[in-house]
Amino acid sequence: MSSFKDIFESCSWEDTSRSIYAKTSAEVERALSASKRTLEDFKALISPAAAPYLEQMAQLSQQLTLKRFGKVVQMYVPLYLSNECNNICTYCGFSYDNKVRRKTLSAIELMQEVAAIKKMGFDHVLLVTGEANQSVHTDYFKMVLELIRPHFAQISMEVQPLDLSDYEALRPYGLNTVLVYQETYHQEDYKKHHPKGKKSNFQYRLETPDRLGQAGIHKMGLGVLIGLEDWRTDSFFTAMHLNYLEKTYWRSKYSISFPRLRPFSGGLEPKVAMSDRELVQLICAYRLFNEEVELSISTRESQLFRDNIIKLGITAMSAGSRTNPGGYAVEPQSLEQFEISDERSAAEISEMIGKQGYEAVWKDWDRLI
Repeated sequence: MSSFKDIFESCSWEDTSRSIYAKTSAEVERALSASKRTLEDFKALISPAAAPYLEQMAQLSQQLTLKRFGKVVQMYVPLYLSNECNNICTYCGFSYDNKVRRKTLSAIELMQEVAAIKKMGFDHVLLVTGEANQSVHTDYFKMVLELIRPHFAQISMEVQPLDLSDYEALRPYGLNTVLVYQETYHQEDYKKHHPKGKKSNFQYRLETPDRLGQAGIHKMGLGVLIGLEDWRTDSFFTAMHLNYLEKTYWRSKYSISFPRLRPFSGGLEPKVAMSDRELVQLICAYRLFNEEVELSISTRESQLFRDNIIKLGITAMSAGSRTNPGGYAVEPQSLEQFEISDERSAAEISEMIGKQGYEAVWKDWDRLI
């Protein structure tokens, strides 16, 4: 069976980067006036040549988002199950070589965290772990899903890539969405950032969305860690990946996230800085390229930025986040994966959304059983 790997290997990073940076204002204007935009149009919209057109891009992005999603922002919260990890990653607080106390939530601790999250009003939870197959594995995920399924309308997961059989086994337990970020599509430099552990296998990670599609997962989340490599080139490969997946696994839905590299203990400085204005450009470019994809922004971003990006294309937003296992109730002071920027409570975020004329939505649907 073919996979995205075949398309990816036919596309050079260097040639793609040169093509993006060579785009002209005329190509940007053609992209803006197009009724349906191509991957070449996306290149133009993320290029430096598009910077003077940001206001026009923002207006179009707002119009398209309102047409498809209305004035709603879905609320979700991450629940960190474990900071155990066998990978060495240059940018992560959970990296194996960081000498910190490791913790994986027990069933009792898990339900204490769930109670705290439900008290905040959430009905959509994102489960997050490091990659430690000896303790955080498919059987552990089954236990977690079985316990929390009655308490949430939607359960998403951002954990290590799994085999096809694992995803198929987890679906009956209520797994709705899986997020798997490639981190960077720059294959040579990927190894520099992931020198040890299963995550160092670039190809296995690259083909994870194919396994998700084959398993019939309802929604997949894509993205890169902005700052590891050139954000424009990485974002083009993400768009190319999205384009392939939508055509191949058309029954699934898709989302894009925009995590910018954030500090952690002994953390990595971004190789390529991205300004707030450039992040707005990227978000609008995705919306103009794809009217159906959900666009998510996390508490990595500042209060000011998140307040102002709602009307420009974002459809989902986290709030009240803790990035450490037990962070809501069990062990609030344990090591965080990265620093939070927007520290407002869920209620404060919901109020802010309402003041902008939008509605905070806490779940996608009501359960029938």
